[in-house]
Amino acid sequence: AALLDDFRAEAAAAELEALRGKVELRSLALDTNEESLARAVAAQGGDLAHFDAAISCLGLHWVNDLPSALGQIKACLRPDGFFIGAFFGGETLQELRIACSIAEMEREGGVSPRTSPLARVRDAGSLLSVSGYNLPVVDVDTISIRYKSAAHLVAHLRRLGESSANVNRRGFLGRDGALATAAVYQSLFAESDATVPATYQIIYISGWSPHESQQKPLGRGTATASFKDLRDEIGKGLNAAPPPEEEENALGPQEDGKKK
Repeated sequence: AALLDDFRAEAAAAELEALRGKVELRSLALDTNEESLARAVAAQGGDLAHFDAAISCLGLHWVNDLPSALGQIKACLRPDGFFIGAFFGGETLQELRIACSIAEMEREGGVSPRTSPLARVRDAGSLLSVSGYNLPVVDVDTISIRYKSAAHLVAHLRRLGESSANVNRRGFLGRDGALATAAVYQSLFAESDATVPATYQIIYISGWSPHESQQKPLGRGTATASFKDLRDEIGKGLNAAPPPEEEENALGPQEDGKKK
């Protein structure tokens, strides 16, 4: 195993050395999520349609106008350029949302959003198509992390910089509401070892900037088979008479030429 690891490390170093000077990695940080990506690229001396690939890792869930952001990313790609991104999906922190809702309903008589709004898996493919990407692909990964308590979960989110930024929430959650939320969380979701789980859903999306060399769907009316043919073929198989041995087994044992 050690020899194999050394070989892989040497191969990776050789590849990196061969690519040196041929690949440029550039990181862009926007001051606000409303800032134009095109302006940020221009500020660093780059031109639109300049990049071969774009990567976004766990940042798109902070964007208010996600279709516009994806469109701007596509505008920065050369033809046949590749985009891949990952962001938190709608099932992230579902346990915390449930606990907050129950606690707020009990203590304050109403519910206020306590987590940031997140896109759902069914919307991800549409976002890529609307933004003009070809060959869109969507995948999802669900991770469950256990914490000692709900308070440890909240502390972890704060250290990650992932506290809620929802402007529609009704002020900060008070001490009584926070304690009630922790109690509900523990009551509903505690494991046998007294830890509490938190769900993180990661949605992965990828797509290509349009190019004439990419695969294209066949034109309308060019199919050589129809669903009617498939239905008829399946129907023939279902209605076909069983082989003689199967028919005999279906009738069961017989005595004196009569069915039992």
